[in-house]
Amino acid sequence: MRNKRTIIISNRLPVRVERRDQELHFIPSEGGLATGLGSIYQQEGNIWVGWPGFVPENEQEEAITRQKLAELNLVPVFLTEEELQGYYEGFSNEVLWPIFHYRLSYAVYNTENWHTYQQVNRKFANAVVEQSPGEKDEVWIHDYQLMLLPKMVRDQHEHIAIGYFQHIPFPPDELFRSIPWRDQLIKGLLGADLIAFHTYNDTQHFLNACTHILSLPIQNNCLHVDGRSVYAEVYPMGIDFDKFSGLAQSPAIQERAREIRSYYKERKFILCIDRLDYSKGIIERLQAYESLLQTYPELREQIVLYMLVVPSRDTVPQYRMLRDEIDRAVGHINSIYGMNEWQPIAYYYNSFPVEELSSLYVAADVCLVTSIRDGMNLVCKEYVASKEQTNGVLVLSELAGASKELLEAIQVNPNSIDQIREALKLAIDMPETEKRRRMQDSIDIVRKFNVRHWVKIFFNRLHEIKTVQKQEMARRVRSEVKDAISEQYQAAKKRLFFLDYDGTLIGFHKDADAASPTESLYRTLELLQSNPANQIVIISGRPHETLDRWFGRKDYYLVAEHGAWSNYPEHTWQSKNHISTRWKIPVKHIMNKFANRTAGAIVEEKTYSLAWHYRKAQTGLGQLRSQELVDSLRYLIPHHGLQLLMGDKVIEVKNSELNKGKAAMEIVADYQPDFIFAIGDDATDEDMFLELPQEAITVKVGNKKSAAQFYVESQEEAVSLIDYFATKNLDLPPESTSNAHLQKL
Repeated sequence: MRNKRTIIISNRLPVRVERRDQELHFIPSEGGLATGLGSIYQQEGNIWVGWPGFVPENEQEEAITRQKLAELNLVPVFLTEEELQGYYEGFSNEVLWPIFHYRLSYAVYNTENWHTYQQVNRKFANAVVEQSPGEKDEVWIHDYQLMLLPKMVRDQHEHIAIGYFQHIPFPPDELFRSIPWRDQLIKGLLGADLIAFHTYNDTQHFLNACTHILSLPIQNNCLHVDGRSVYAEVYPMGIDFDKFSGLAQSPAIQERAREIRSYYKERKFILCIDRLDYSKGIIERLQAYESLLQTYPELREQIVLYMLVVPSRDTVPQYRMLRDEIDRAVGHINSIYGMNEWQPIAYYYNSFPVEELSSLYVAADVCLVTSIRDGMNLVCKEYVASKEQTNGVLVLSELAGASKELLEAIQVNPNSIDQIREALKLAIDMPETEKRRRMQDSIDIVRKFNVRHWVKIFFNRLHEIKTVQKQEMARRVRSEVKDAISEQYQAAKKRLFFLDYDGTLIGFHKDADAASPTESLYRTLELLQSNPANQIVIISGRPHETLDRWFGRKDYYLVAEHGAWSNYPEHTWQSKNHISTRWKIPVKHIMNKFANRTAGAIVEEKTYSLAWHYRKAQTGLGQLRSQELVDSLRYLIPHHGLQLLMGDKVIEVKNSELNKGKAAMEIVADYQPDFIFAIGDDATDEDMFLELPQEAITVKVGNKKSAAQFYVESQEEAVSLIDYFATKNLDLPPESTSNAHLQKL
């Protein structure tokens, strides 16, 4: 039997292939992801799937690459120049990158690029399928270039564990909404079991998109998709702390750092390292630096800004324009403020090996990060890990993901020239003891939450989620559960069916009056009731007049307003007329106040309850107002013996003497059935699930926390289950009473 495998998938492999003098060279990546996942993909059996960084010229090059990479547990996905242009340069970097970094005006919505993005994601999915993953294997997909891939893998392997991590920000749903293909992108991600981001805000933006764009209900950070619980959570990525700490303490790096400081005459050394990108705030940083030299002329000749910009996509017009703008700004500052012995800015447009970066970190008095928007930013963490033996100050953009962890950094709004300027002055003048205190706090964070810790806690959580899903699957009404219930049904002679109405027998409508029974529902109920051993009880929060209009001529028993009205046992309506309703005056006053403030909200008055409906209110606003309403009502509840219920887009207040549980038990006590079935979808039905005898079959509509034994995923499944009893000929001599079997399930 094969061991469980881990399959990592990212746009790029941790090894890139370069062609030099007609020979292929395989060059390992030193990136944080390659380091963090190295211990996983290099284990026997595990693999990493991704693009190798070049386009083979012929089948021979392709075969050599496959063979060489296979020795490293790597599986290449070869892409054509056209695919790279449409999928990577096109859709990924002309739609997703600008939108996710809040630059709507930079987005180019090209339908052909979208088709290529789909095609390449399918190519990655096929590469995974070719590896014949087993149901016990686990897949970890990385980043925005592969947002469709989780669902594509899920479609092929229903039960496999799939994690997705996004390394860039996720935008507010109103920005994400602007993408024409936003629905497909969200559905693609929801193929995963665990969807993770660097920050809490990114996670909330994603959940809001699920709610506001796809209308998916959320319970805490959990979504229910096709019978699975999918979790969106926060896992900020770390770095290889030991690697950077060890480099910084090596004699060679320390010697090189001394050379750098000596070259710049021991001036205060301000370090910036960025990839060329409009999200990095490079122009704003230069403006702030010039403002520093203008405002504090005494700092001239005392400081130097060492700015390393790593080349990136400079053939793209926006990036070429940015580079030209940087060149002009640096040239301007150096020409205006520079002197024979001093250049204010040392600017390099290049990429350096990690040893040179480490030397710069050790040498720097200040590390300046001014990202306008950044998923995490690992440069600042690398700087912190390099400062165990030397002092330094981190000036960090509050819009970089790392700012949520490195609270002792001097945090700035990257759009505020004044804030950056004053932060630099504070950093330059900061006493050594305060520098050490601040830096030590950051070191402790970066050391603990390193890249290996990040990998470990992500996989631990993915395993937990799969366990939760298995437990939920055991509660779901599947064919074997139906069969076990059928055996109990078959053995019974007097059966009682308690059926909730809204959300169970009929789907929710924005207009509650429009949610009348359909012809097919009438047929199903009639068929169920036609069996002499069966008795239907429709138990609802609806007014009795409404239930009477819909079902008054039927042989069903009806319970309205959660038990305030009932037509049991003579099919004539009776109410609980001894119950006080004086509490309705203050409660109605409060509900009306909130309805008047919330377009789409209404107050419904019933005999012994009041309901505040917000189904027609704007999503989000209705939820906010409902919470405010609940807070306003809480102090009234204990004084009047009331119960407050939070249902599906409704807040209801009623007498605590009335609930579906008590109403159901009154009928059970008198009717004496030997089979009880109860199904419902909201908080009011929980009273019924709790009160009914232990042997009753109780079913929740929707996979929410419940006292019910079982659940069905949707309202459609609920009707299908009822139809199962109505149409299946089960009145045969009992083979076995399978209560024990049902308990096992």
